[in-house]
Amino acid sequence: MSLADTLSQIKATFPETVFDVTEHAGEKIIHIQGLVVLDVLGEFQKSGFNFLADITAVDNMTLGGFERFAVVYHLLSQETAERVTVKAYVSEENLILPSVESLWKTADWQEREIYDLFGITFEGHPNLVRIMNPDDFEGHPLRKDYPRLGRKERDNFPIVERRIGRKAQRN
Repeated sequence: MSLADTLSQIKATFPETVFDVTEHAGEKIIHIQGLVVLDVLGEFQKSGFNFLADITAVDNMTLGGFERFAVVYHLLSQETAERVTVKAYVSEENLILPSVESLWKTADWQEREIYDLFGITFEGHPNLVRIMNPDDFEGHPLRKDYPRLGRKERDNFPIVERRIGRKAQRN
């Protein structure tokens, strides 16, 4: 099934939750309500988009948009070489999306990173823990309302000694 057919089918199946379909740099972007992301991505997977190239998140605080936060999924059909971007919007008051780890195992680490840096929870994730910051770290550093220079929390981070050859190196 072509990308155009897949987009039409998704718009017909989820009429209340598809906000828009746009295009940038020759690639289609579908904007959806976050709660249906697992179902929508499942439809893309059935239609031949078998590779999850990347997941990231965006804080639209100063940009505007359908909601403050969007989780962005970059999909590829290895058979046709078509690409599509899915932006799943999530409200600041309810930062929860379904995990897509059941569709693509690679989502495991990428969802953890978004959880740690943006504070978006992925319901149904098998092991949603912080991977970039200490467990007791307060805040989410990639949010736009987080102080640019931090809150001096790095002053107390443990120093890790690494040995390279015979020299000890501080990181």
